[in-house]
Amino acid sequence: MSGPVTIPNRAGVPFPSVFCRSWYPALRRCGNSVGQGSLAGIPAHPSDSPENHPALHPHEGTGTSPTIVFYPVSGCIVYGCTMSCTIVVGGFFGDEGKGKIVAHLAYQDHPSIISRGGVGPNAGHTVKMGEKEYGVRMVPSGFVYPHARLMIGTGVLVDPRVFAREVEMLGVGGRIFVDYRCAIIDEGHIERDRSSSHLAKTIGSTGSGCGPANADRVLRVARLARDIPELGDYIADVPLEINSALDRGEHILLEGTQGFGISLYYGTYPYVTSKDTSASQIAADNGVGPTRIDDVVVVFKAYPTRVGEGPFSTEMEREVSDRMGIREFGTVTHRQRRIGQWDGRMARYSAMVNGCTQAAITGIDRVDRDCFGITEYDRLTKKARDFLAQAEEDIGCPITLISTGPDVSQIIDIRGEI
Repeated sequence: MSGPVTIPNRAGVPFPSVFCRSWYPALRRCGNSVGQGSLAGIPAHPSDSPENHPALHPHEGTGTSPTIVFYPVSGCIVYGCTMSCTIVVGGFFGDEGKGKIVAHLAYQDHPSIISRGGVGPNAGHTVKMGEKEYGVRMVPSGFVYPHARLMIGTGVLVDPRVFAREVEMLGVGGRIFVDYRCAIIDEGHIERDRSSSHLAKTIGSTGSGCGPANADRVLRVARLARDIPELGDYIADVPLEINSALDRGEHILLEGTQGFGISLYYGTYPYVTSKDTSASQIAADNGVGPTRIDDVVVVFKAYPTRVGEGPFSTEMEREVSDRMGIREFGTVTHRQRRIGQWDGRMARYSAMVNGCTQAAITGIDRVDRDCFGITEYDRLTKKARDFLAQAEEDIGCPITLISTGPDVSQIIDIRGEI
C-alpha cells in the first residue's frame, strides 16, 4: 500500500486514508457520506495505477469517467468509473410517448444495454424516424440505436410469435436477448383473455393473453423462456448482463411500458393492467437494485390519453378533442384513444411514487401548434412556456425533455442545463 493521502468529502472536511490493493473494478456514485476525488495528483502503488486497468478508462460515447471513492469503515480508497442507469416510465395512462423518449436518450447517451421491463406484448411503443414509423410490442424502443444490446427483463411476459416477427422485421437478431426466466404467453392464454367477458368487455383488455399468463406464473404452472426451443439462440441472464455492465462503468437504459394510471397497485383498479408499472417494478423486472438507479425519467403527455374502460377525471368530450385536431389510436388495439386535459394532481402523485428525477413532456405542439418541430427552448411560444412552468410546478421535478412533434428529432433536450 502507498502512504496516507487526504481527500475532502462533500462537507469540505478532509480525512486521511490509504490505498487498498484490492478494490472493485468499477463503482457507482456514492452518497453524501462518501468522499470523492479526481484521479489526478493522488498517489497510488504502481500496480494500482488506473492505466493497468482498462475498466477504469472512460468508455467511448458513454460519458463515464474515472472516480475515486473513500470507504470510511474499511479505510480504503477505491478506483472506479461512474456508471449510469436510467429508467423511463409513463406518468399517466400509457401512450405518453415513451418510445420516442427512449429512442432519443439512446442516441444521445449511447447506452451499452437497453432493456425492457413491464407486462409484455399488451403494450405497444411507436417510434417515428423520418419517413419510417415502427410499432413494437416486445423489442425495446431503443432498437433504433444500433450499438446497444437489447434485452427483455426477467419480469416480462414473452409471446414467442410476436417476438420472432419483430426480430425479423427490425433485423436485430444478433443483438437481442431474453432472460431465461421470462414466462411465456401461449394460445391458451390468449383464448382465455379474449373469451372472458369481464376482461374483454368490462376491463377492456387488449386480448394479448397477459393477464392469464401472469395468473399462471403466480400459480407456478407457466412455461419459461428456457423451455422454448425457438428462443434458444436468444437466452441470457439479463440481471447478470446489466449489473456486469454497470460494474464496468457502462450506461444502461431501462424501458418501462404502459402508464402509472393503470398500475395494478396504484392505478384505477380494477381498470388496470396485470402488474405494477412504476419505476421500482421496472428495476425489479430487470434485476437492478434500487441503489444502482441514477435517474428516473417520467414521461407525461400535455393532453393525457386513455384506451379502454376506467375513470378519466379530465376526459374531454369527443367533439371537443376532434375540434382541437387531437385524434389518436392505440398501437396494439387500434382503438381510438380517449383524450383529456392536463391533470396536475395525478402528475404530482405519479412523480412521487415513481421517484421522478427528471420529467419529459410530449405533445407541446398541441398546446400551441406554432411550437411544432422546434428544437430550441428559447423559440417556444409564451403559451407553451407558461404551460411548462405550471406542469413543472405540478410535477415537482425539472422538465428536461420536451417533445415538439412525432419524429425522434423533434425534441428539446435541456438536461445539460440542469
